Amino acid sequence: MKDQIKLQSSAPMSGFQVLMVALCFFMNFNDGIDVLIVSFSSSEIIREFGLSKTEMGYIFSTGLAGMTLGCFSLAPLADKYGRRKIFLISLLMISLGMFGVAFAQAYVPILAWRFLTGLGIGGILPTIATTAAEYSNDKYRDFNVGLIQAGWPIGAILTGLICADLIPLKGWHYAFFLAGCFSAMMTVLVFFVMKDSEEFQSKKIEEQGVKVLLTEELKPNTWRLWLAAFFGFMTLYTVMSWVPTIAKDSGMPFELATYVGISLNIGAAIGSSSIGALGSKFGLKKTHFIYMLSAFTVMQLYAFLPLNTVLIFILVMFIGVFAQGGFNGIWPILSRIYPTSIRATGVGYTVGIGRLGAILGPAVFGILSDSHVGNTVLFVLFSLPLLVMGLIIRTLPSQKL
Repeated sequence: MKDQIKLQSSAPMSGFQVLMVALCFFMNFNDGIDVLIVSFSSSEIIREFGLSKTEMGYIFSTGLAGMTLGCFSLAPLADKYGRRKIFLISLLMISLGMFGVAFAQAYVPILAWRFLTGLGIGGILPTIATTAAEYSNDKYRDFNVGLIQAGWPIGAILTGLICADLIPLKGWHYAFFLAGCFSAMMTVLVFFVMKDSEEFQSKKIEEQGVKVLLTEELKPNTWRLWLAAFFGFMTLYTVMSWVPTIAKDSGMPFELATYVGISLNIGAAIGSSSIGALGSKFGLKKTHFIYMLSAFTVMQLYAFLPLNTVLIFILVMFIGVFAQGGFNGIWPILSRIYPTSIRATGVGYTVGIGRLGAILGPAVFGILSDSHVGNTVLFVLFSLPLLVMGLIIRTLPSQKL
């Protein structure tokens, strides 16, 4: 089987390999729906329940807390029990969570259902990067691992387009119900189509768990990756969570403010689908740093330029290209640093540590906004973590990048 796997790494990808990568893409597409539907619905949820921005920030952060726990608890189990089983468990959690929010009539149950949804998403995100890497040949591995990350913003784009028309017409509850239906459909699809890769099935039974990530060989990279993910997620989820609400507060109508969120995700799709290919050609570390430096620069322009509607759309799109697209360069980096036997654990713990930043960012942004800190100061503050992430990744000692 080892010879077969070696041949698979150099041979053109088969139709089944392409199908498995496509399935990972659509699971990430599903996660884009599940996460961003809260952002696109936030102004209506605030209005219905009379919430402050701080309370809305807790809804964002509760889902992210679930994602963090899922990364630590569910994703590493994919190295022990298989990728397919973790996908099924995670998708069931997401489906239940989305249906729960759809029928919620009070603030506290929404927090509970968002936590369950986040738990499922936390199990899926590290595992799809792992699975896409294992089903790819050497030529397209970095490209495919980067490409599946574009599923997330594309799902978010379609969510925004649908929410812009659907929520004013039928309400935000109905939007969550449709999202739950899509998650349930993905569960059925994975059950009948997905199987674990030959690379995973042939792996040796080795020691697993977080201790393996802190061996003498892996520790220098592991600490840096955890720190980089923390700072990157802090800004990334703050921007994704609050951009539509910031646009609406500037005087835009709901539909137009929603399209600002769509613009962010159009940029993210472009950046996510390109960084793996560029990284393969010019080096992953160098490409990632250029994207992060560009994201930092664009956020300074957003903070200090006199803005009009057209400029907001343009700058937000480029924030998506370089901030979210650049952040997604971490996935092919992780897939190269960690071997098959501990890959889901390595990715899961890195994303889990990063989620701590994702929990902190949107909540702090809401608190500062309620304290009347201006958007100029907020955008400067939340651009700095991107620069830190870029510098950390640039200094990774791994020779595989």
